[in-house]
Amino acid sequence: MGVSDYGVYNVVGGIVAMLSFLNSALTAASQRFIAFELGRRDLSRLRKIFCTSVTIHATLAIIIFIIAETVGLWFINTHLNIEVDRLVAANWVYQFSIFTFMLTVLSVPYNSCIVAHEHMNAFAYISILEVALKLLIVYLLLVISYDKLITYGILVFAVALVVRLTYGVYCKRHFDECTYHFILDKKLFKEMFSFAGWSVVGNLGFSFKDQAANVILNLFFGTVVNAARGVALQVNGIIAGFSTNFMMALNPQITKQYASGDIKGSMKLVYAGSRFSFFLLAFIAIPVMINLDYLLKLWLGIVPKYTSDFLFLALVAALINSMAQPLVTALQATGKIKVFQISICIVMLCELPVAYIILHFGGQPYMAMYPTVLVVFVGLFTRFIVLKQQVPAYKLRYFAFSIVGKNILLGTFCFMAAYYVHKALPVNFGTFILTSVVSCVIVALVVYTLGITQNERIKINNKIKVIFSKL
Repeated sequence: MGVSDYGVYNVVGGIVAMLSFLNSALTAASQRFIAFELGRRDLSRLRKIFCTSVTIHATLAIIIFIIAETVGLWFINTHLNIEVDRLVAANWVYQFSIFTFMLTVLSVPYNSCIVAHEHMNAFAYISILEVALKLLIVYLLLVISYDKLITYGILVFAVALVVRLTYGVYCKRHFDECTYHFILDKKLFKEMFSFAGWSVVGNLGFSFKDQAANVILNLFFGTVVNAARGVALQVNGIIAGFSTNFMMALNPQITKQYASGDIKGSMKLVYAGSRFSFFLLAFIAIPVMINLDYLLKLWLGIVPKYTSDFLFLALVAALINSMAQPLVTALQATGKIKVFQISICIVMLCELPVAYIILHFGGQPYMAMYPTVLVVFVGLFTRFIVLKQQVPAYKLRYFAFSIVGKNILLGTFCFMAAYYVHKALPVNFGTFILTSVVSCVIVALVVYTLGITQNERIKINNKIKVIFSKL
């Protein structure tokens, strides 16, 4: 696509993605209510929740369409820094981005059912299908001579349509509750919408600060820097997905145990989730962090300036943020999220003025990520403090020192040890493979000896023995 066109897609598609805070809020509501009722084993109410969720998401899709085709369209054509000769293509991409996002919104209730029922194999297969189709997009861009920016927008929409249909077919065949009928249960609708409404507040902070940061960079530096940030965040999203998928499997258990009254069991899962999410992400992120320049050059050929700086800081923020997701799930399980969402929204939005000031006074583009790392760290402890207010059994001292502090120390040690090995070797493909393997070994050994409990170590040893006994 080229650096400039990729930057255009990143900033234009970001305008639509800015509305994702609405979708994220309702996703949280769907997953929480479906998992909660599965924990209580109430099939009748579960069916009502699914139908209500579909109705809410369809309504949301219409609202997104109206906002995007009015305010969003005006903003793109009057305020963004886009080359005149690419404005028509940008508008085409924008339209397909709207339709793609609407399909994503409509998929949420079905996706939530798969996760809540813990059919992770199906979720994995559908995700593999999505990745394979996106890989096909890359090939088609090479062989299709038509405008690649417009082509990319059309193909991404086609993939979203296939994924949406696949989710729908699977759920209707496997889950009793996934047959839609229009149901207007005002009490349930109000309960879910209230939960989602407060989720909107918190997700607004995340979505708005991410996309507004993109716009701020565009105003100061243009689409080339948007491309650098876009590439960095794309790679970061793929890497962070490893720990995210782990939590996707763990989240329903946290909610179900809380719903059944097992507070202690739910609490153990939250603590374990914070530790293992960090370790899993470190296992993938550290080899990438020490080989950033080589990997980006190998992948892109021509690497947009500042891409490696953006990616390194994004990975640091992702490692810290990986410890927060179990806390969010535990807070959502309580159903009392008003204080949490208001607090986290305020914390997240503090990033924007700080980033603007840094750039206004001559800071380099990647310096806009400095406040990102800071607010992610503050947001982590904000969540835990609010959770402790809801469930007093949680211990702040234990979380701060035995989980967060220990994770950061172990992660820093692993990075420094791997980086020392990397600096002692020449830069080529062979040493990239070698340093990646060494990094993974270092992380595995450090986690095994210092990062897990004795009981967890025994379980791992027994699992290894079972595997070797089958060989």
